[in-house]
Order: sequence, then structure tokens, then C-alpha cells
Amino acid sequence: MRVAVLGLGFMGTTHLKALNKIPGAQVVAVMDQAERRLSGDLSSVQGNIGGPGERFDFSGMKRYRTIEEVTADPDVEAVDICLPTHLHAPAALAALGHGKHVLVEKPMALSQADCEQMITEARRRNRILMVAQVLRFVPAYRSLAELVHSGKLGQVRSAFFRRRCAAPTWGPWEFDPSKSGGGVFDLLIHDADMCLHLFGRPRAVSATGHEDLPRGIDTILARLEYPDIGFVAITGGWHHVGQYPFSMEYTVVADKGTVEYSSAGDGAVLYPAGGARETLPANGSDWYQAEIEYFLECCQQGVWPDRCPPEESAAAVRLTRLMVESRRRGGERIPFSV
Repeated sequence: MRVAVLGLGFMGTTHLKALNKIPGAQVVAVMDQAERRLSGDLSSVQGNIGGPGERFDFSGMKRYRTIEEVTADPDVEAVDICLPTHLHAPAALAALGHGKHVLVEKPMALSQADCEQMITEARRRNRILMVAQVLRFVPAYRSLAELVHSGKLGQVRSAFFRRRCAAPTWGPWEFDPSKSGGGVFDLLIHDADMCLHLFGRPRAVSATGHEDLPRGIDTILARLEYPDIGFVAITGGWHHVGQYPFSMEYTVVADKGTVEYSSAGDGAVLYPAGGARETLPANGSDWYQAEIEYFLECCQQGVWPDRCPPEESAAAVRLTRLMVESRRRGGERIPFSV
């Protein structure tokens, strides 16, 4: 399938590396506004995970500077959108309008209205739309989901998810909440999506924390209210600009055991009630390759992405928005509704 990658920052570079490993995936075009990046010099691009930037050979590809140009290219079958968050919806709608399949990085958008418009347009055009919620393809989180959904853990009684890192320095747009959503949208949209995937939609949301984007601080502790679970908590965010390391973790306690994972440890572990610890499967090392391969399979087969449906990605945007709103209101309990 002929793919165009829009945005050559950290995530665009990550997706390019993954696409280069996928048989049958052909990157025919790239789009960015920085001439250095369009030349293939991505050596200065770095993120909160992965190694140093690299140089790419774009000589055989079309190189565009605007969304309008790349989405109108008749040679492109699918677009992979890795642009700043506020451009996700307009880029996706432009691509869908030209009959392209769309993979868009998280967050899907910054408003529920934009998310709904994207889904409606994809359905109307009979195109595949998927959001790159990569946790659904990370072995430690897939193993947890299989245990919860199969009933092997029994009733979940509590769940704790944490994700944190230094504030990114990819561009000034990151520190404008109207363009990025801040650290909560940047990081914890992952965990909001995972909670929806595991437990469904909560009854209500409450959150406290602190936001000071000029200092690179955007932290939150959110509680999601479920009738049969003692507590579900999501916490973390940006911890200043600097060298603070990225980490993610979870602990889920259920009647038949506890599952725990930390990116600083050796993988996910199941501690059965009264039994010996069990290391959970961790097959598949490139999460991004796995999610892009799945997206391309859906495009080729004309199948809506049930493993990562955009409707649930839209609900994650709604949930994250409510977390931020509750924090702004000093922890007020807000019912979850769509």
C-alpha cells in the first residue's frame, strides 16, 4: 500500500522506521514544513523513548510542504498523520475527502466534535480511520486486557495507571494547551483509552493536580468511578523540561490475582491468589510496527479496525477532557456522558 507520512518529528520518524520494516508498505510521499527534515536529515529529532535521530533517503519520494498538496496526491492510498495535535482533525478530514485511508497519531483530536466529524466522514467515504493508540499493541497491556476480558482474573477491585516524563521540547506548540492539550493529553490519553478498553465507560470522573506549562509542569491524579471497582486511578504527566526519564506502569488487583507492570522492570507479572508468580507473554518488540501493520491490513481487507476502533479513541478524548475540566474545578465530580 502506498503511504504518505505527514509530519517528520519524533512520531513521524518513529512511524517511518516501522513502515520500512513492513513488507508491502511503500512510503511514496512525506510532508513537513522544515526544509532540513524534507531533505531527509532527521538527526536532530529525538523523543522520550528510542534512540538518536537518523538520516533518511527521501530521493525517491514526493516531498510536500502543505496538507492540501499531500492529501490531494492521487498516488497516495493512505496517510499516516504525525502532525501537531491541533492539525489532526483538519488533516484527517482533508485526506478522507480525497478518498484516503487515515491513520492518525493520538490524541485523535482535542474536541469531541472534531472526533465525531472524522468518524462520520470516514463512514461516509467508506475509508478506514484508526487512531494510533499504541498501548493496544504493547504486549504488557495486551496481556492485561486478555486476562481482564477472559474473566481469568475475576472481578477487578482496583486499578492504578501511571505515565510520566519530562516536558517535550519538540516545538512551542506543545506548551499551548489549545494546540497540544498539554501533558495530560500528550501522555495520559493512553491510559484513558486503556481504561475504556478494559472496563468500559466510567460513571463519573474527578481529578486534582497542577498545571504550569511555562515551567513544563502538567500533572494530574484522576479517579474514574465504576460501580463494581473500588477505585481506578490515572496519574502522571510532565515533570519539568529536562532529563526526567519516561516511565509507565500499572497495578490491577482482582479477586483471583494481581497483575503488575513497570517499564523500569522486566515485564508484566501475574501474581495469582495463593499461587506462584507468572511472567506474562512479551512477544513483539516493535509496538509501532504492529499497530501500523494492523491498520494496513484493515485497509487492504476493507474492515473497520475493531482492535482499535475510532469510536473508543473519541471516547478517550472525551474522558481526558473531563479529567482536565475536573482538575480545573478543584476535583469536582463530573458525570461521564457522550
